[in-house]
Amino acid sequence: MLAPVILEGRHVRLEPLSREHQAALCEAGSDPATFRWFPSAVAGEAGMRDYIESGLRDLATGSALPFVIRQRVDGRIVGATRFTAFEPVHRRAEIGWTWLQATARRTPVNTECKRELLAHGFEQLGLDRIEFKTDSRNAASRAALARIGATEEGTFRNHMRMPDGSIRHSVWFSIIREEWPRVRAHLDVLLAQPFHPAAPVQV
Repeated sequence: MLAPVILEGRHVRLEPLSREHQAALCEAGSDPATFRWFPSAVAGEAGMRDYIESGLRDLATGSALPFVIRQRVDGRIVGATRFTAFEPVHRRAEIGWTWLQATARRTPVNTECKRELLAHGFEQLGLDRIEFKTDSRNAASRAALARIGATEEGTFRNHMRMPDGSIRHSVWFSIIREEWPRVRAHLDVLLAQPFHPAAPVQV
């Protein structure tokens, strides 16, 4: 069963999403370019309200576990993410609906978020498979998923209609239970590397 939980690392604190986070999320997501690849409109107060409400509805039905991403260095909320498409019978879920404001990209934030979520999924929720999907045109997201150790599985062609009317092809990635020890060790190595804002080494 999915239940709200706090996940905490050295760089980030993942807290259960709530309506009280809307103002901070609107501020963090004030640049509309942040949501360029999202299949629904999120920018602005109305879009962010819908984003929050959809996460809370899915939490209530047991199909999602939404979080805000708090950067520990300054305590600011810099984005959001969630477990979604939870299938308890088949012990699988997706990590998705993830976004970060520009200042948190190419820092350890995303790497540690994925490390904490994957650990919770495999070690606490008992999942056998965790999947990800991204727009085929989103080269940065595809590179980041490959960098954390996810396996690219294929493309769903004409998968979604985007807010601008274009058709999205979605590329699927996954990590399975048998791969988790290797992926966990790899992520720990990435997070142990020194981080210099002038020459970022994390994604």
